[in-house]
Amino acid sequence: MSESLKTISPVDGSLYVERPYTPENDIERMLAAARTAHAEWKARPIAERAEILTKCIDSFVAKKDLIVEELAWQMGRPVKFGAGEVGGFAERARHMISIAEDSLADVTVPRKDGFTRYIKREPVGVVFTIAPWNFPYMTAVNSIVPALMAGNAVILKHAAQTHLCGERMVEAFTEAGLPKNLFQIVVANHQSAARIIQSDAINYVCFTGSVPAGKAIETAAVGRFIGVGLELGGKDPAYVRTDADVDYAAENLVDGAMFNSGQSCCGIERIYVHEDIYDRFVERFVEVVNDYKLGSPVDPETTLGPLVNAAAAEFVRAQIDEAVNAGAKALIDPTKFPENKKGSQYLAPQVLIDVDHSMRVMTEESFGPVVGIMKVATDEEAIKLMNDSEFGLTASVWTRDEAAAVRIGDQVDTGTWFMNRCDALDPALAWTGVKNSGRGCTLSAVGYESLTRPKSYHLKTSL
Repeated sequence: MSESLKTISPVDGSLYVERPYTPENDIERMLAAARTAHAEWKARPIAERAEILTKCIDSFVAKKDLIVEELAWQMGRPVKFGAGEVGGFAERARHMISIAEDSLADVTVPRKDGFTRYIKREPVGVVFTIAPWNFPYMTAVNSIVPALMAGNAVILKHAAQTHLCGERMVEAFTEAGLPKNLFQIVVANHQSAARIIQSDAINYVCFTGSVPAGKAIETAAVGRFIGVGLELGGKDPAYVRTDADVDYAAENLVDGAMFNSGQSCCGIERIYVHEDIYDRFVERFVEVVNDYKLGSPVDPETTLGPLVNAAAAEFVRAQIDEAVNAGAKALIDPTKFPENKKGSQYLAPQVLIDVDHSMRVMTEESFGPVVGIMKVATDEEAIKLMNDSEFGLTASVWTRDEAAAVRIGDQVDTGTWFMNRCDALDPALAWTGVKNSGRGCTLSAVGYESLTRPKSYHLKTSL
């Protein structure tokens, strides 16, 4: 096993970052220091925490130009879109800071003569965040800033592909005056991460990643009696009703399917379109996809960068080939995208029709720039197909009828239900999933519940 973490850039296959793994003795010292830092931090008023963390966010945003360039080299995000990651990080962080005072306030109960009674929200202690590479800042912030605002300390293990993102966050927060040891990054392999979860120093684990990795996290936490938040896979559907604005739906669903080269847990991977507008929708969808430019993410003209590595691209190619061999029709000519090369991480986008749920591309998470489009005759048929999945992170309907949107949404198994938008996140709403998309919640006032524990005060004041 390698003694160091290595980040191979998807831009050109070069070694971009290398860090030695943190020795076990140093990890023990980090955890002990985190517990000490937490004990001091939780005693500070929420308003004081908010002031310090606001400065931390400002410090992070000030590094935007450097962050955008590093994102391109680490995980292939085109520089054209990199600033959006910084903006999303800041939006989520500032919202969670702004609602902390109310969200963390004591829970009052009805007055009872002779007693003072209330429920206090205590920080859980030390939170272990394990962050993914595909949205390395916007996913990490979902737990890091709320955990700190709640009075916890945070240990961050970032993905090997984007470890530098974790370093950049810790650096920015430290420079802004966050107390020492309150937010630390560890360089750990899977075995070390499991040992950290098993340590008595850890009180909560927040993980974003694959279903198999989520199962490994749960296994490591068995017997610890601690909370584990899991945001896992997705195979997110969209339903375009007969009354939809076809151009608007097509253009936005292309973005939902192709942004970040399709490497989004809440990206659109399957679309169901009412038969009355199916042909018009598919025609416009293909037109928009053909306008994408596949290329190096450091080229400012690129709108579709490489996948994270060649293996990921080959996985998607296999799904496409299997579907075509089973009767699906591919509507995008890969030769229009010269950078596309079999065996490389550069993969042309693809749109498939004549697909069904016997094909992996319609049931198995693709995590790439491919989408299947199916024709449906009724709302009921669309609902049945949307629910025919092991996942349930987000789903969307495209319609002018809000009442119909709510009626359909009530029947779809999903964590977030959208109308006329997709692949988005509102920090005022709970970010959560069902089925194999995981469990738990981040963001919104509800997101603070897992980062705190209730402590009841039952005081008899009359004797």
